[in-house]
Amino acid sequence: MANTATTNVPAPGDARPDGEAKTITKADLIEAVYEKVGFSKKESSEIVERILETMKATLSRGEKLKVSGFGKFEVRHKNTRRGRNPQTNMELQIPAHRVVAFKPSQVLKAAIAGESLAGVSDDDLD
Repeated sequence: MANTATTNVPAPGDARPDGEAKTITKADLIEAVYEKVGFSKKESSEIVERILETMKATLSRGEKLKVSGFGKFEVRHKNTRRGRNPQTNMELQIPAHRVVAFKPSQVLKAAIAGESLAGVSDDDLD
């Protein structure tokens, strides 16, 4: 089922009537590539899919992923630890696992805050 509504990425501060910000989906990203770059929908879909697959494969290997002007993703190891079930108050062992952590760039932080760092790269800010 195709989404026929305009799916441009909302401007900072745009929110739904209930106060919640719109969630951008993969379909919205594909639509944005289609509208902004001019590739066909199929080509736009393939581009977004390949980018996401590359990101997933990189993180699966435990490598860091840095997107200049956006942020840095990395996989962190969490050790086994003791926890407690809040409903039963029973202690339990939470097994070791890996989690993805994201650190936004200074450029992204400024954009979210409504400030401008035009012409400045993340490398200049590190």
